Amino acid sequence: MDGRVLVPWEQNRANAPAGLRVDVYDGDAPPPGDLSDVVLYVLPYGRRHAADLLPRMPRLRAAQLLTAGYEHVLDVLPDGAALHNGRGLHDASTAEHALALILAAQRELPRWADDQRRRVWRPHYTRSLADARVLIVGYGSIGAAIEDRLRPFEAEAVRVARRPRPDQEVHGIADLHGLLPEADIVVVVAPHTPETTGLIGATELALLRDDALVVNVGRGPVLDTGALLAEKGRIRAALDVTDPEPLPADHPLWTAPGVFVTPHVAGGSATFYPRARRFVDEQLRRWAAGEPLANPVRLDTVGG
Repeated sequence: MDGRVLVPWEQNRANAPAGLRVDVYDGDAPPPGDLSDVVLYVLPYGRRHAADLLPRMPRLRAAQLLTAGYEHVLDVLPDGAALHNGRGLHDASTAEHALALILAAQRELPRWADDQRRRVWRPHYTRSLADARVLIVGYGSIGAAIEDRLRPFEAEAVRVARRPRPDQEVHGIADLHGLLPEADIVVVVAPHTPETTGLIGATELALLRDDALVVNVGRGPVLDTGALLAEKGRIRAALDVTDPEPLPADHPLWTAPGVFVTPHVAGGSATFYPRARRFVDEQLRRWAAGEPLANPVRLDTVGG
């Protein structure tokens, strides 16, 4: 077949249909020197510089991301190239991490871990997840996976998406201000777009009751960092994503009262990798067969 395919794992090259010219680029070793014949590029996961290769691929017909978000490649995607994302690959991993952050914050696990290091025994009773009202802001496949995991913990999930879906009991974003005052926990899984930048800002945080918890496993800029810091601990936060990111060592979020930070690791658990490799195998099968690739991104609607 005309053109070359670039994949992140040797398994994908080994499983590729006959006739495909496939090379491996894992994001760690140097890329092949000449990329002018690459027609399909599966970007390595978790490698920030992987998108830098795109302008070197003038014949590129499709770029395949292994992330659900795609804003980081829009400025460097070659003209005429289609874009496909990793929607669905991170649902289980991200939902698990969101639940872990909620439980860690509600049951004060960071405090107990610190006490263990200092060999201090000072018991007290904590908050709970049971009977909590949890707003899931940006309700999609990851939000549904989070809700599935909340259910056995006897928490109430309230769904909020960009547009209302009454048949699925999903509120529109226009209802957010009316829902926030009754929320115990707000889980942010919304993507970063011009419309969602600062979606949870000073006004929204002010509507939350004292000691409410905000969990962000979506994108850092969706939560206004300055507004969160201005709350000075009135609102707690468990953040897997931050703004800025990576978080500088001297940033006040590290030591802000009531804030627990993990370094953008929600989607990359052991669950993700086998699923991602199988997904790439299937995309290569589709490519070789001339079938449409899964998870197309409609570039004509981005930002609109």
